[in-house]
Amino acid sequence: MSESGGTEAVAHDETESNKAARKRRRREPPPDPTPLPGLVDAHTHLAACGGRDPDAVRAILDHASAVGVAQVITVADDMVDARWAMAAADWDPRAFAAVALHPTHAAELHDAAKAELEEMVADPRVVAVGETGLDHYWPGRSEACASPETQAEAFRWHIDLAKRVDKPLMIHNREADRDLLDILADEGAPDTVIMHCFSGDQNVAQECVERGYILSFAGTVSFANAAELRAAARIVPDHQILVETDAPFLTPHPYRGQPNQSYCLPYTARALAQVRGVDDADMAQILGDNARRVYRLPLQ
Repeated sequence: MSESGGTEAVAHDETESNKAARKRRRREPPPDPTPLPGLVDAHTHLAACGGRDPDAVRAILDHASAVGVAQVITVADDMVDARWAMAAADWDPRAFAAVALHPTHAAELHDAAKAELEEMVADPRVVAVGETGLDHYWPGRSEACASPETQAEAFRWHIDLAKRVDKPLMIHNREADRDLLDILADEGAPDTVIMHCFSGDQNVAQECVERGYILSFAGTVSFANAAELRAAARIVPDHQILVETDAPFLTPHPYRGQPNQSYCLPYTARALAQVRGVDDADMAQILGDNARRVYRLPLQ
């Protein structure tokens, strides 16, 4: 082999090695953050994080508790997830559930599903109706996704359900700002509306704030390309802000793309503290107190 050929081979090997290293890192969980007491994970998916039996849920919540995350809200996307969420809330007192049909699954909101959801939300361990709302990204990209019209109909039903049981409405909104806000105005919003994983700009944030909605921020607020989202996070009053993981998704910087769990929440809380120019501990207290108030959680 010529010298140049050998150099090319070495370069190729190094490139492959770098790719393998990146792939390996994306499978590795982030390191534990420095503990930040007082936090509540306002939105996670325990089943999707592997929490499908009592021991696994306990391990996830023990890990979270060790870094200051005392309680979590585990959230349903479909009826199977709703049953997992109910089970997790029964298995561990640090877990509470939110149940609904995600807008992409809105076509599954038949009479039997409605009856089961109505029974579920009566349980005191269910602290919100969600996640529900509108998703205008997936129609046309996924044949399994409900149409915008079906999503809107299901959203209206969930709004009514939240008002009937007097529990917070947890909103999923993807590329549907105006339609979603118009439906909430048309139906009359429940007393508490939580904009899960808020992703809008300052104008949308301001309208939500004026309506009294709660804005919950995930790891996306720490992403390098999220300057507009950080600007929105600055204008939210202290009493209207929450923090969440949306685990196993949206792992905060600098671990974007790696597996997320509730124990990673202090990274995002600290990012919010920096954005808002406050002390980390003060930010954690505000975020935790808000979650306990909004979800009416027992104090721990």
